[in-house]
Amino acid sequence: MSIEETQLKRTPLFDYYTKNDIKLVDFGSWALPIQFTKLIDEHHAVRERVGLFDVSHMGEIEVKGEQATSWLNTLITNDLSAIKSGQALYTLVTKETGGILDDIIIFKKSDSDYLLTPNASNTDKIRNWLLSHQDGSVTIEDQSLETGLIAVQGPDAESVVAAVFGDKVKELKNYHFTVEIDSSDFTDVLVSRTGYTGEDGFELYVRWDQTEALWKTLKKAGENVAIAECGLGSRDTLRLEAGMPLYGHDLSEDITPLEAGLRFAVKWDKQDKFIGQDALEKQKETGVEYLSRGFELLERGIAREGYPVLSESGEELGSVTSGTQSPTLGKSIGFLRMKKDAGKLGDTVYIQVRKKKVPAKLIKKTFLQQ
Repeated sequence: MSIEETQLKRTPLFDYYTKNDIKLVDFGSWALPIQFTKLIDEHHAVRERVGLFDVSHMGEIEVKGEQATSWLNTLITNDLSAIKSGQALYTLVTKETGGILDDIIIFKKSDSDYLLTPNASNTDKIRNWLLSHQDGSVTIEDQSLETGLIAVQGPDAESVVAAVFGDKVKELKNYHFTVEIDSSDFTDVLVSRTGYTGEDGFELYVRWDQTEALWKTLKKAGENVAIAECGLGSRDTLRLEAGMPLYGHDLSEDITPLEAGLRFAVKWDKQDKFIGQDALEKQKETGVEYLSRGFELLERGIAREGYPVLSESGEELGSVTSGTQSPTLGKSIGFLRMKKDAGKLGDTVYIQVRKKKVPAKLIKKTFLQQ
């Protein structure tokens, strides 16, 4: 059965892909390209120049109301009252046990108007979570099927986005955004200086029916810097090199922010107590049993998700949650989840790669700064 005949969800670029014979795969029930040309070429294009990503499978949920700030603060670990309008905030949504329901970015348009961007696989779960806690003080609207999302990432991203939307975007600082942009061709575009690659870049929230036109416009605007169309394969290697977790792999409902190394996104003393805070405060006092750590293999091989992490004597200490051959660094890196007391940074553990125990060094997740 062809991809066209399946029941996979389609982004607004689906017709563009089929017209241009771009191979699509099932990515979390969405029809998306893993690569346009070669993954390694797309990866290097983003590190050295600029790349274009279709991430329209991500969710967009609007929350409005005079009490929106305090209401949302009871559902997230970070503190919305600490940022101003025009800023974005990385945060976690936790359940009563402290487990992570999702990691999201929230855009603060005003104290009474927010845009939440859950991961694609979690959009329904987060929307239903919000609705289950709705108390009449806010309105909740899922805009995911009306919104396209294009990421422009890399050292030359600014020049490409400015060519389309004007020099005002150059003034945006990291994790800031604007909807006041210069364009006669596109309406209601939210331009955000955010990304998931470890490079400078922008994410453009655009009307669904204008997404393909914006993709083509950006592609043309980037011709002079050899812009590359990029698939989800390079997006994954880029985010891993940048030390960014992926929900469903490095994060889950069974992992807390403290175990995931995301303590920076938990604000304990904000005015509004959040769901899961009691469990996390208890864990902070007693200490975690498991931690997420970075690693690099010391011999040849690639440590894939699920591979066991062992001591020298063969005792199982944990498992790999993400792993790849780093195109930038030329070595195998990844994240693993292991018992906290079984090793510290700089120690050597062993990863069962097929039939061989391969030594790996525990390092910080700042792979690009090692």
